[in-house]
Amino acid sequence: MTVMEHLQALAGGIGTTVTLTLAAFGVGAVAGFPLALARRSSQWWLRLPALAVIEVLRAIPPLVWLFIVFYVIGADFPLMTPFQAAVAGLGLIAAAYLAEIYRAGLDAVPDGQWEAASATGIGTLTTYRKVVLPQAALIVVPPAATYLIALLKDSAVASVVGTTDITFLAFQEARVTLEGFEVFVIAAALYLALSAPVALVARTADRLISRRLGL
Repeated sequence: MTVMEHLQALAGGIGTTVTLTLAAFGVGAVAGFPLALARRSSQWWLRLPALAVIEVLRAIPPLVWLFIVFYVIGADFPLMTPFQAAVAGLGLIAAAYLAEIYRAGLDAVPDGQWEAASATGIGTLTTYRKVVLPQAALIVVPPAATYLIALLKDSAVASVVGTTDITFLAFQEARVTLEGFEVFVIAAALYLALSAPVALVARTADRLISRRLGL
């Protein structure tokens, strides 16, 4: 088969790969913030459980989490699709990594900013919304974009539970055509093409932020 024929066969998985990555990243972005706040809490009964959750989520390989979500938890939810299981599994892992990225961004805000906000008498929510988060975002964006690239690559493991992404279709194509080398080179090229724009945005954001901070 020609390169174009292989490419057409794999192109059907691009949408699933991108959607899966963005959905899992979205789950992690939302769930990671309260986890980061708990991780920074002065109360040990919040801080220690949050730390334990983060370490457990990061220590277990993504493939194992997918098996746990799809085959163990999914046994109680028979209507769960492979795509939903992949989003849930990768989203949990993303929450742990993004929680640490958030925490680093919040820790980077100078103590004087917190003290100044407290001295003015504004509430905690207003302090976060108007003072802390805008500054923390400058630190968070580059590593979060870098993690998004890593998540795009990790999404390939979703193929083992039947998610029809690029890797899943590549396996099918290789079995049918017996041209595994050509097929997976094309699959690698597709992942590279998808991650390159994110990497470009991350590097650009990093330069702009460094310039703004005078680094």
